[in-house]
Amino acid sequence: MTIIAIVSQKGGSGKTTLSVNLAAAAEAAGAVALIIDTDPQATASQWGAWRADKAPEVIDSAPPRIQAKAEAAQRQGATFIVIDTPPHADSAASRAVEVADLVLVPCRPSAFDLAAIKTTVSLVRLFDKPAYVVFTAGPPHAPRMYEEAVELVQGFGIKACLYILPDRAVYRHASAAGASVIEFEPNGKAAAEITALHLWTITHVTMSTAAHEGV
Repeated sequence: MTIIAIVSQKGGSGKTTLSVNLAAAAEAAGAVALIIDTDPQATASQWGAWRADKAPEVIDSAPPRIQAKAEAAQRQGATFIVIDTPPHADSAASRAVEVADLVLVPCRPSAFDLAAIKTTVSLVRLFDKPAYVVFTAGPPHAPRMYEEAVELVQGFGIKACLYILPDRAVYRHASAAGASVIEFEPNGKAAAEITALHLWTITHVTMSTAAHEGV
């Protein structure tokens, strides 16, 4: 089973958008995906309610119950779990990072957002988990901006994911329809980007697991 924690102490970074679409991409690739929503605002849970019984399932959890719920989900057949965390909540973020195989830190490529991830990076370091920044909601065509952002986050001691999720209206349209971008616009750019990101996460979890086991 693969567990991905989506963590950022900065609000408005796109955590829930990344969570639901990453889980949907895993489901589309053949996994049994689950989203654990630890945010009191319950945005992911609302998205799940709009979908009725359509996978991936979304469940809520108080921070102390994250590990127990992940273990229960695994017994029930889940193979890919995404944990959506709230901003400014060290307890939820800590528990999510603790149980995760990989931590993704969504971040807009702006000066204020980039500066704000220092707190998140410090939290991830406490648990020595593999972690990457995923740039979200930036302009689709601004290579220099992303190059500078990569250099900056590396200076904070964290790597940047090769794939970015730029601002695209389809994310908003899909969410309003209770859908993922893969379902809403399967041949669109956003669908291709989230699919590539999902494949990247699987590869990095496998690599991290092999390194940990000394393979």
